[in-house]
Amino acid sequence: MSIAQVKENNCHTMKSLTITAYLKTTCGWSNGVRAVMAKYSLPYTEKDIIQNPAFRFEMEQRSGQPLSPCVEIEGVMLADISGEEVESYLLEQQLVKSTDLSTDVPLNAACSNEQHAAMAAMNL
Repeated sequence: MSIAQVKENNCHTMKSLTITAYLKTTCGWSNGVRAVMAKYSLPYTEKDIIQNPAFRFEMEQRSGQPLSPCVEIEGVMLADISGEEVESYLLEQQLVKSTDLSTDVPLNAACSNEQHAAMAAMNL
């Protein structure tokens, strides 16, 4: 994405949002969530549940379930969600304006075999 596109994209956010994303280091769905945040230039706190087990515990306590990714937007927990679903939520709630910008990764894709192998190599 060019600098001009990022500047233009900043006008697609309706207001400053508090967003926390509980993501895996390497995961198709987590990458989709990251792509949505970049597409709309949304600042967010990323909590890597693979690198920090305390974040996984926090995610499970806050979401009431163990599946990821989970994204909390303005106090609303979206559990076990894809980037596509996060984008739909943001648009439906009118938290961002629609844009024609595309992402460089799929917004709704499972982990690849390579990603599973990488996580297994980390003894997870």
